[in-house]
Amino acid sequence: MKYFNLHTHQFTNQIEVLELVNQYPQEFDARIPFYSMGIHPLYIDENRLESDFQIVDEKLALPECLALGECGLDKRSETSFEIQQSVFERQLALAEKHQKPVVIHCVAAFQELIEIMKRLKICVPMIVHGFSKKIELAKQLIDNGFYVSFGKILLRNPELESVFQNIPNDKFLLETDMVEEGIQVVYTLAAKYKELELSELQEIVNKNFNTVFDFRLKINDFCPER
Repeated sequence: MKYFNLHTHQFTNQIEVLELVNQYPQEFDARIPFYSMGIHPLYIDENRLESDFQIVDEKLALPECLALGECGLDKRSETSFEIQQSVFERQLALAEKHQKPVVIHCVAAFQELIEIMKRLKICVPMIVHGFSKKIELAKQLIDNGFYVSFGKILLRNPELESVFQNIPNDKFLLETDMVEEGIQVVYTLAAKYKELELSELQEIVNKNFNTVFDFRLKINDFCPER
């Protein structure tokens, strides 16, 4: 695998990229080969929650659904924080049931996130996507067992360089989220910041992918020559 994109909203179907495409319960596209599925804290609809949970549960049982998410906590959301917590915790129970990693969206609620992980004794890998904060928070998350994923803000904010440089090589993944640039651009910048050859960075990310997702894929297994 040349490139792994931990979190994207755009399926580009490139032969050299394994894309974990974010999908929502009510907007599922069966043409996407690998995806994550979850209830986003900004889009909680209490009128259809049970239906959403049923869909998430069903999709997580499938091998092509690699992860739960994105899901999490967001203090900008109009939904009450108590409801967000309840929805998040119910989803974490599904992740444990199906033994799937969790792609986390978190805004201004990192201490609550850590508390929930500890209280529920979550054992599946948990990845905070789109990390953009200071190294102290990154270290706190990593010390508590989280992975951190970098992408959009790494491209947009040069101040994140020193943060990324100090992330242990076995604790990060890379993504594009909703930016126009491809994952190759993220890899190139990440390799520069880590002072590595691109091939060395690819090897690191592949190893982290194998650890988090607990299986190995060759490029032709998931994206046959077209």
